[in-house]
Amino acid sequence: MAKTKPIVVVTRKLPDAVETRMRELFDTRLNEHDRPMSQAELVEAVKVADVLVPTVTDRIDSHVISQAGENFKLIANFGNGVDNIDVATANARNITVTNTPGVLTEDTADMTMALILAVPRRLADGMAVLKEKKGWTGWSPTWMLGNRIWGKRLGIIGMGRIGQAVARRAKAFGMQIHYHNRRRLPDSIEQELEATYWESLDQMLARMDVLSIHCPRTPATYHLLSARRLNLIRDDAYLVNTARGEVIDENALTRLLLNGEIAGAGLDVYEHEPAVNPKLIDCERVVLLPHMGSATKEGRADMGEKVIINIKTFMDGHRPPDRVLLSML
Repeated sequence: MAKTKPIVVVTRKLPDAVETRMRELFDTRLNEHDRPMSQAELVEAVKVADVLVPTVTDRIDSHVISQAGENFKLIANFGNGVDNIDVATANARNITVTNTPGVLTEDTADMTMALILAVPRRLADGMAVLKEKKGWTGWSPTWMLGNRIWGKRLGIIGMGRIGQAVARRAKAFGMQIHYHNRRRLPDSIEQELEATYWESLDQMLARMDVLSIHCPRTPATYHLLSARRLNLIRDDAYLVNTARGEVIDENALTRLLLNGEIAGAGLDVYEHEPAVNPKLIDCERVVLLPHMGSATKEGRADMGEKVIINIKTFMDGHRPPDRVLLSML
């Protein structure tokens, strides 16, 4: 008798090529309407599925996991971060969790560099003059002045794959690379990036021209940039975040921006997504994007391929290549 295909429930609409391949390989239940599932719908999904493929918009907490059916054995996350999943509860119930590391590194680093350029050089302000027909009268030597980034000090918070990719790009633009990380990088990488390590985050914050966040969302990094730490940033410095919104106290950042106590910010993620602080939207000197740092066709296709490989490897009785362990978080 032919082996029964595993039931795989996908919580959001994925690229067509990815969904087609998943339907060929598995008994795949798709979310064709691309709206986030409710917690009740997620509970129903894990009751019938062998595998769940969630995204960052799905909260796979202990309540959901505790009601999983006896055949439910794998959470194959469509994304790198797993802060949306209670990995401890999953591990305790012998449910494997996987993610999609590595494939989004270059895309996210590109978007970070775009924001590092866009905010000091006032790209959004300049575009608004033309788009909103504000009456541009021509070039002027003193109008729409921003700040150069060449020669400026970039402080990277979290020097993993993405942080290092940003450092390589910024170095090519003539920036001086500084970083704070849980662990100091090997000498060979520091020498390649010409990077200066700061053991004290507080001291680094007070001395940088541009700060860029690249750490994961964990209990230890929640409001890592608290109101106290944000106040350490110089009033002529810029802050960029393409990691997770919860790493920053968004209300405190908004107050600093409104009071002119920080030069500007480039944000792709927010503390209470998809909600964005209305006062933040009204701030000047900010570039706001709707969580699109990894949004490339190539990146999404690569993520889908990772998910498929993880599911197929697991179902074939082997350890999936991108298994997430508590010790990794």
